[in-house]
Amino acid sequence: MITPRTAGERGHFNFGWLDTSHTFSFGEYHDPRHMGFRALRVINEDRVQPDRGFPTHGHRDMEIISYVLEGALQHRDSLGNGSVIRPGDVQRMSAGTGVTHSEFNPSPREPVHFLQIWIVPDRRGLAPGYEQRAFPEAERRGRARLVASPDGADGSVTIQQDARVYATLLAGGEEVRLPLAAGRRAWVQVARGAVTVNGQAVAEGDGAALTEERAVELAGAGGELADALVFDLP
Repeated sequence: MITPRTAGERGHFNFGWLDTSHTFSFGEYHDPRHMGFRALRVINEDRVQPDRGFPTHGHRDMEIISYVLEGALQHRDSLGNGSVIRPGDVQRMSAGTGVTHSEFNPSPREPVHFLQIWIVPDRRGLAPGYEQRAFPEAERRGRARLVASPDGADGSVTIQQDARVYATLLAGGEEVRLPLAAGRRAWVQVARGAVTVNGQAVAEGDGAALTEERAVELAGAGGELADALVFDLP
């Protein structure tokens, strides 16, 4: 069964410096029907204006993944990490027992467009941690590239949950297939462009929950290169 979650159904706020859409309940947006999917708790699509950003704030007991689509995102945290995340990079911050961080658009001219994803860890009270990896376009084009996993397989970032995240770039007609083990669920989030998910059209900003499916079958649809994430979830 495939249950779509269209872009227009998401919670949306425009604060001037930040244009944000929430797939699941977050902050000022609350919908008891959409509190997450399995261990996937948050997918926020954010556009931050030049020279603006999120001041230092805290998190606990959450695996936080940032995936930049356009522009650059500057990160600093209480663990001593400082980095700039660019398109193709995947950053993982394990908040664990507590961490503070800030996120800022360092460009004086260009906005930054990114997805921030929260996954509930398999247990509370873990030690905080941080990783960042680059996954070039060639590694994602026409294939499902593993970018996050519980064991860091294939150079992916390590998350503290039995979940796997794949990134794919698909031109029209290109296809990928990811088998799902018995009892597993999947979520597909289309960041840009359009795809079909097991034959069903899913457009930019849309998500889709897959239950009782044996595989995730994605195909690029339309002229624009599609950028999508697949979450294989317990």
